[in-house]
Amino acid sequence: MQDIPKDKLTGALKRGAVKKHVAAIHVSGKLTLLQRKLSNVLLLNAYDTLTQQPSFQMDARTLCMMVGYNSNDFDTLKQSLRGLAETVAEWDMLDASGNQEWGVSSLLSYAKLKDGVCEYAYSPALAEKLSDPKVFALINLNIQRKFTSGHALALYENCYRFHRTGSTGWWSLETFRRLMGVADSEYYESYKHLNAKIIKPAVSEINRNSNIIVEPEVRKRGRAVSDIRFTIQKNPQLSILDLDDGEGLRRAPVYDRLRAMGISDRLARQWLTEHGEATVQSKLDYVAGQGGVKSPERYLAAALRDDYQAAPKEKSAAPKAEMSAKVALRAGKLGRVRDYSAARTPTQRDADKRLFYASLTDTAKRQDFERHGWMSAQNAKAIFAFWEDLYPEIFEGLDG
Repeated sequence: MQDIPKDKLTGALKRGAVKKHVAAIHVSGKLTLLQRKLSNVLLLNAYDTLTQQPSFQMDARTLCMMVGYNSNDFDTLKQSLRGLAETVAEWDMLDASGNQEWGVSSLLSYAKLKDGVCEYAYSPALAEKLSDPKVFALINLNIQRKFTSGHALALYENCYRFHRTGSTGWWSLETFRRLMGVADSEYYESYKHLNAKIIKPAVSEINRNSNIIVEPEVRKRGRAVSDIRFTIQKNPQLSILDLDDGEGLRRAPVYDRLRAMGISDRLARQWLTEHGEATVQSKLDYVAGQGGVKSPERYLAAALRDDYQAAPKEKSAAPKAEMSAKVALRAGKLGRVRDYSAARTPTQRDADKRLFYASLTDTAKRQDFERHGWMSAQNAKAIFAFWEDLYPEIFEGLDG
């Protein structure tokens, strides 16, 4: 996914302001890894209406799952929310008129859990700063789930904000230690210790798990290291996850076979969505093996509609009726999923897909979901269970 809000916060949110001035919003780096992920998901959920609403809501179980808690682990969620409410965000930047502005705010002004819903809010002043897209780094939630170290995620966030410029610019070691949450530790006043325990492990994890590669550079004052910066380049081995259904379908090899047969783009994607890549592939092979077919397109449509088999057998009316009922039920459930998904906000839809994708462990099923989204035939049962968990009433009224 390109530039769509899967945004974040935590770490130190930076933006370039007027001319050479570089301003920053600093958020305490002492957040735990799970607290850091939690703050990112909460901000993503609120981003679309950050300055229009006084508060925001999110299903608590979904929130737990997205950040790696057990879905019923509300005690840990409460502890993390408390930590975010006790964390201070400080900014020092130029406003639109070029005047210096300093401010301070708690990261969350309040948070509460009631009836399975997490409600939370930002102070108006902080929300205004965070709503500026120039302050945001567009960070992929699927990537952040891979991090096991809070220091690595904090460094990734701060580096990714500068991925287009290729360098973070120079930070004093005091600033860097603050961003990493170790400013109060005498142990890390030594660059030797800071490098061994914080910098090297964090750089290694970023380069291994993210879509960028970073390398540290230092500047000395006399013999002592005084400043540090990180060069940034794209990691060609790890591109950002793309769950765009239309583009994913067009990348499937079977899509090219359909188009070569003369099937329209719309119909090809419709068949792949309804039947799945494997089924369409098998029916294409079936049609190709018949020989002398005058209208392969019509024959393929019939093969998909009536489920032609390579070794056709007589089927009684009862099995056919049973199969039709199953197909109708599946189609009805998919329709409900489509409707419920469409009713959610863009950020919620993006979060839903990422949460479900993260639950898949089978490579083939992941690829099928990348191509077909919620219409993925290989993941139908899991998809239905996922949505029924979010909305227990979703399939009411459907037989079976």
